[in-house]
Amino acid sequence: MDPALSDDLDRLPELLQAARDFAVQEVSGLDNRPVARLGKAPAPDPLPDGGAGTEGALARFADRWAPGFSGSAGPRYLGFVTGGATPASLAGDWLTSAYDQNVSGAAGSFASALEHETLGWLRELFGLGEEHHGAFVSGATVSNTVGLAVAREWLGERRGVSVTDDGVGALGPVDVLSGSPHSSVTKALSVLGLGRGSLRRVPVLPGNREAVDVERLDAALDALDGRPAVVVANAGTVNTVDFDDLRAVAALRERHDFWLHVDAAFGGFAALSPEFSSLVAGLDEADSVCVDLHKWLNVPYDAAVQFTRRRDLQVRVFHNASPYLGLPGGDPDFLHLTPENSRRLRALPAWFSLAAYGREGHREIVERNVALARRLGERIARAPGLRLLAPVRLNVVCFTLADDPTERRVHSLADAVGASGEAFVTPTCYDGTHGLRAAFSNWRTSEADTDRVFAAVERHCAEPRL
Repeated sequence: MDPALSDDLDRLPELLQAARDFAVQEVSGLDNRPVARLGKAPAPDPLPDGGAGTEGALARFADRWAPGFSGSAGPRYLGFVTGGATPASLAGDWLTSAYDQNVSGAAGSFASALEHETLGWLRELFGLGEEHHGAFVSGATVSNTVGLAVAREWLGERRGVSVTDDGVGALGPVDVLSGSPHSSVTKALSVLGLGRGSLRRVPVLPGNREAVDVERLDAALDALDGRPAVVVANAGTVNTVDFDDLRAVAALRERHDFWLHVDAAFGGFAALSPEFSSLVAGLDEADSVCVDLHKWLNVPYDAAVQFTRRRDLQVRVFHNASPYLGLPGGDPDFLHLTPENSRRLRALPAWFSLAAYGREGHREIVERNVALARRLGERIARAPGLRLLAPVRLNVVCFTLADDPTERRVHSLADAVGASGEAFVTPTCYDGTHGLRAAFSNWRTSEADTDRVFAAVERHCAEPRL
């Protein structure tokens, strides 16, 4: 055995304790470290011939790379839609690596059974029925891709062809209709061979909305003359967290033939709160559902789930035919349900967080984040140099400069806020106007954090160079 590896084996408890102590130091310092690191990273070093062992590697990382890592796990990182990692989910993530389970199949371990239990908890959390079967994937992009892959197979079933056997060319023209699709949907259509051009954008409701106009969707489906289609509905758009009327969209299936996929990447968590659960009414009527867990469930990257009513079609798409893997019968192994064979036990961090805090604990995170988003929105609405681009509907504040919100000025504001180390927000363009998004989804964020974010934005929006 290599001497460094042999020494590490002998000192394993000590080394794990050192890594634990370093992690505690870093996590405990989140409030004081810069939220974003915008400087130039070190140039790559050559691969060492002789290793330094774990202790030496940790020292090298702490000196060279750790100072440049962002505070994205902390309370004032409001870019994209990014959660943190609850204490319980962090513990679960560490144990995931420690156990290093092979969860491609159920043989030889309880790990797959734990994943099924976790999926059952999540299905209940989001108000889905038992006919929805799920699997863990890496993120919302893969979740949407899996859901649309099953939809693609359904289109083949409706047209009397097998996409699995004959390829996507056997389908002929494909129509995917949506009002405000996330960019991951068009990426998925490209990956699946359906093509970005298969997406048909349906007009949204008037009055500063991103929700699809159901009457216009009805007309668009009617124009297909009975040809089966796919409808991608939104439960929480990224700019303004608008929700399609899922029940009304689903009701269109009484007259039209389409697969209903719902992108509920973070908006699905509205189901946890009685005040907001009506926004996702009808989610259980979807044929496939995407939910991202490293957003509002606050588990470490990477973790998401996908659910579908047609697991038989899912197996048809993702079945891995090999003598040593067996045939998927009854309750198929997870390797027959997603693109991955090799996969880590992503369910364990989610299981820990759900077991530790339950429905009520995660409901509190959702409701606190919404209250904080409203707090920031109210302060921005009163600030002379800023204005809201849309109402604060849930947990995202979409805003811009009050005067001359050009792309250069808005991006300069985002850069200045990030360079301050106080907060991080991401640029967007909404209804033709350049703006910024502050997305609240971290379990740590408080009123004091929100006020620090506002102070940083207000201070820098007044800078002459903008």
